[in-house]
Amino acid sequence: MTPEPAQQRDFLARVKTNDVAIARLIGFEAKEVEPGRAVLTLAAGPQHANPMGTLHGGVLCDVADAAMGIAFAATLAPDESFTTVELKINFFRPVWTAQLRAEGKVVRRGSLMGYIECEITDEQGRLVAKSSSTCMVLKGEDAKGR
Repeated sequence: MTPEPAQQRDFLARVKTNDVAIARLIGFEAKEVEPGRAVLTLAAGPQHANPMGTLHGGVLCDVADAAMGIAFAATLAPDESFTTVELKINFFRPVWTAQLRAEGKVVRRGSLMGYIECEITDEQGRLVAKSSSTCMVLKGEDAKGR
């Protein structure tokens, strides 16, 4: 089913109430959302482990991508959407179980492109990973159905 414009507009409402499928699947929650900034949390545990027993890097990538995407989406006009065109992540320390905090911040928002960064820290404030992404604003016909 293709989203209608009203559904696009209530994206942030769904995020703020954690009514997002990937958030339910992985277990992260949006705690703070404002234009250009979003904070997500994740209680990382054995359900997120890779074969070596540590937190799978893909889970960190999903959480960082979500934090950055939400921060960027919060800057969009009602008739705009976006897509991520590039994502990079660096891992700094292994995690087994931890309360993680991902803070996404829009560094530069142009009319067509944006650059966003995210830091993921543990409950002791130690840097676990840092990520960046580039997003492209979609307008008009390009934004329909997203």
